[in-house]
Amino acid sequence: MRPGQSEEETGAAELAARLRHVYWIGGGSGAGKTTIARRLADRHGWRLYSTDDVMQDHAGRTTPEQAPFLHKFMAMDMDERWVNRPAHVMLETFHWFRGEGFGLIIEDLLRLPRQPCVIVEGFRLLPHLVEPLLAAPEQAVWLLPTPDFRQTAIRSRSVPGEGFVWRTSDPARAGRNIAERDHMFTRRLREETSRLRLHAVQVETTMTEDDLAVQVTRAFRL
Repeated sequence: MRPGQSEEETGAAELAARLRHVYWIGGGSGAGKTTIARRLADRHGWRLYSTDDVMQDHAGRTTPEQAPFLHKFMAMDMDERWVNRPAHVMLETFHWFRGEGFGLIIEDLLRLPRQPCVIVEGFRLLPHLVEPLLAAPEQAVWLLPTPDFRQTAIRSRSVPGEGFVWRTSDPARAGRNIAERDHMFTRRLREETSRLRLHAVQVETTMTEDDLAVQVTRAFRL
């Protein structure tokens, strides 16, 4: 511990040192995080850790005391989740947006070997939670899709009649609520990355996958 350094600061510095081999790609939904992370993992021989893939496992590893918003969400029916609540309430009460279960991501990463490097991706990587874990700012980047880009990306992956919105009584309204919630979430990420001086890339409809891969590679200084 350095003179004047608190135990909390010392703990964060030690954790950052243990995670020095980890690269982080956060951002809004539909921004291309998974695609770019997989591309970089394949190119460099890194391990890919997708936070979306472990959500169900993490939900099962929490208690209502540890993750109250998550357990309230799990108790709701589909209309309560996506139709009946306004977008701003959905934003403020969505468990992953509040950082619930983030500690389980760190537990998982610490169990992995330090070679090869690990690239972590997902919207659960909130800037204020990741920032203390960075040995250097170049280890992380957030992808911030414009509404047009996200809409195009979601439309390209959607199949009519499939997906959780079709299990609500009003899929159109559910879709609008989610789009507005995610727009507000992306705006929050933009403000937070700016305040913390972290790398962020605005993802436009004019950008190709190659363009985005180049910008992320530059942010990581690879």
